[in-house]
Amino acid sequence: MGKRAFDLLSMGEILLRLSPPDNERIVRGDTFEKQVGGAELNVVSGVSLLGLRTGIISKIPANSIGAFARNKVRFCGVSDDFLVNDDSRDARLGVYYYENGAYPRKPGIVYDRMYTSVNKIDVSDFPQNIFESTRCFHTSGITLALSEQCRRTGIEMIKHFKEQGALISFDVNFRLNLWSGEEARACIEEILPYVDIFFCSEDTAKLTFGKTGDVREIMKSFAKGYPVSVIASTQRTVHSPKVHSFTSVIYDAKQGIFYEEKPYENIEVVDRIGSGDAYVSGVLYGLLSEHGDCSKALRFGNASSAAKNTIPGDMPSLNRSEIETIIQDHQNGGQQREMNR
Repeated sequence: MGKRAFDLLSMGEILLRLSPPDNERIVRGDTFEKQVGGAELNVVSGVSLLGLRTGIISKIPANSIGAFARNKVRFCGVSDDFLVNDDSRDARLGVYYYENGAYPRKPGIVYDRMYTSVNKIDVSDFPQNIFESTRCFHTSGITLALSEQCRRTGIEMIKHFKEQGALISFDVNFRLNLWSGEEARACIEEILPYVDIFFCSEDTAKLTFGKTGDVREIMKSFAKGYPVSVIASTQRTVHSPKVHSFTSVIYDAKQGIFYEEKPYENIEVVDRIGSGDAYVSGVLYGLLSEHGDCSKALRFGNASSAAKNTIPGDMPSLNRSEIETIIQDHQNGGQQREMNR
């Protein structure tokens, strides 16, 4: 594979997030803080911050809200070369409202993402040379579940990028409010023959694919059924809305080797939204920057996810040096330097 303009491109919806400040509730608060996110944007922003060249493939309204989203994309170092404007009269950006939880009250979320501009996205919106411009293409089950149009476009993108030699990364990221387990399984099984890097939690594997056994048996069954090279599964323990523990397992299917490390214990959760995407970004960064080294990918993924929990908003904001410090502290038994100076 020759030199390509991008290390990672990702297709997905960009969302406007509106949240009451602190622990206020949606039903009684008077103000909202606005932020930008979306599963695939969260992934490419994390990889960009760690040091690789990334871009987002999406469609946004050609208005002030769309400009706000585009500015945020640029701010986190992600290319907007393939961020297409929708100038139709009904153009709109998806919105979701999120309120923080505090034990025993769980977090709350309300979606307003029907008939948004991304649901008009089509392969014809993009130049043909996009498919030979990246080392890796990533998308998720959220994108494929949004609409029939998104599904067709996403599957076409996967096939075209694969034909041009890109690695294909896919995160199941199952959302029951978007599609059923049966729908998800049928669609994802169609694309799994093209997938190189596969993200699926143990619970999702059991619910969506009817898998049985422990996480290692599940990973082996995916590798046996499809030509997937790397399979990653997160393991989160929720002690309370504000205290989590996190780790993961990565299976190198070509070598038949599992990689694990001790959990990040008692993470102080400020905002858990996007922490799963931060994990994906860390793993992809590790694989793309360290020549497919799964052990390094695991460490980058776990540290990136743990750190994202401590940051407000959807997107991560730590660079490689900061993540490496977290990794080093974790390997030293969790002892942290109070301040780097």
